[in-house]
This record gives sequence, structure tokens and C-alpha cells, in this order.
Amino acid sequence: MSLRSERVGEQLKKEISEIINQKLKNPNVGFVTVTEVEITGDLSLATVYVTVLGEEKERTKTLEGLEKSKGFIKSEIAHRMDLRIVPDLKFKYDESIDYGNKIERMIAELNNKK
Repeated sequence: MSLRSERVGEQLKKEISEIINQKLKNPNVGFVTVTEVEITGDLSLATVYVTVLGEEKERTKTLEGLEKSKGFIKSEIAHRMDLRIVPDLKFKYDESIDYGNKIERMIAELNNKK
């Protein structure tokens, strides 16, 4: 990513987090944390990585709610940021935290066996 797309990605991360946690009224969206935003070089597509508190059912429900609220989130971004074109948003679940927890459990099990 270029320096500009990195800066725009960081600003999008901040703005999307605020919009989801403070403005979004969708009951299907649970407790969400935006962990990363990757944006293409031409700033036309932003992949928003999120973590969701809860089980698989809540995760699926929240991702569906975010997809349905995409238009509202984009319009809020347009009001908050000075961008010629607001990037299309694509929400993905960030599995890195689950992976880290799995590794941590495995290490703890190995330590308990000693």
C-alpha cells in the first residue's frame, strides 16, 4: 500500500469504529471491534476486518447486519472524510485473534503436562 492509502485506511478504521459503536442502530450488530482496514491503491475498495464478541451465531448475524448497514456507513464516511470517492466496503471476520487464543491454549496445555 502507498503512504496515502495507509493514511486513508487508518482514518477509515477510526471513523468506521465510531460509526458502528455510536451511530449504528442495527439490532443485529453486536459488540464489534474494527481491527484493520486494507484499502486498494486507487482507494476504491476497503476491506474492513472486525472481531465480534460471542459465538459463531453472533458473528454471522453481526457480519450480515454490517453488510446490510453498508450504505449508512458509507454515507457517514462521506460526511466525515474529505474523499472524492468513498470506497466500497467489504467486511471480513478477523481470525487472527482466534488463532492467537488457540496457540495460547496449546502452550498452556504443554506447560501443564510438564
